[in-house]
Amino acid sequence: MIGISCVAVVTSSAMLRAASSTVARRAVLNSTRGAPQYVVPRAMAFHASPMREEEAKAPVPASKGGLFGTGLSEWFALPIGITAAIPIIKFDWYVINEETQLAAVFIAFCVALYSQAGDAIYKSLDATAQTILKEHNEAEDKVIAALEQKLEFLKTNKGMVEDFEYINKLREEAYTNLNAAGAVKPQHDFKAQVERMLNMIAQEEASITEKTKVSLMEEATANVTEKFVNSKELKKAALNSAIEVIKGGAGGGSDPVKDAFVQFFKDKAAAEAKSKDDSEEKVQRAALIAKMNAVAKSEGFYFEFDDSGKPTMKV
Repeated sequence: MIGISCVAVVTSSAMLRAASSTVARRAVLNSTRGAPQYVVPRAMAFHASPMREEEAKAPVPASKGGLFGTGLSEWFALPIGITAAIPIIKFDWYVINEETQLAAVFIAFCVALYSQAGDAIYKSLDATAQTILKEHNEAEDKVIAALEQKLEFLKTNKGMVEDFEYINKLREEAYTNLNAAGAVKPQHDFKAQVERMLNMIAQEEASITEKTKVSLMEEATANVTEKFVNSKELKKAALNSAIEVIKGGAGGGSDPVKDAFVQFFKDKAAAEAKSKDDSEEKVQRAALIAKMNAVAKSEGFYFEFDDSGKPTMKV
């Protein structure tokens, strides 16, 4: 009885191990067969580089299935396990203890977890993978868009050499035109400076002439007034002439006031013609020359005037 009990225990233990091995093997095979085909190469989808041709075309050996891929029924594992368990347990190559029970319980837990919650775990992991894949694709799209934009920029700047050559050509033409203009520019500047001096001389002459007129009129008025104040005959003649004009007479007689002014200017002209004193003219010329030299120096003219009024070039 003891021997039969031992054989029964050994047989049951071997059968338990064989059954556990069979269940675990089937679970692994089922998990491989039942899982979607895109689950296995999921990790490759996250690579930015394309899949190589040799990897895509690598032949997958077909499995015969069955016991250890031999094509035999998996039930042959039971007698084989019983036959192999007897010497293993007999010679204490494998000791049945609490570790065996723990292993059996763990295997049963794994099988139950796979069969009951495997689909939920797969969906959770697949959702995470899809989210990561989406983020990765978005990042790749941004990189691709940036590269395309850079490519467009490079295509646009492809003719940059020709553009710079054209710019250099325009610059050379501009420098040539500037040099040509620079050759005649001093002449235009000299002309403008001469015109400026001529206008200044004309203005000074007009100013001096006007001042001379005013001075002569003041001197003439004072002289004629003094004559009429001191001469009764002139007063009487001026009064009679005025009365004749008021009465509307023919006015054939001479106007003593007018004659006095005319006589004064004749005497003044004769005196100036006889006089050799040109000090006033020299003073006026010196003042004008000083004023023109000041303008020429301040504005950087090409010439200036000496004491005699003759222009001399500075450049």
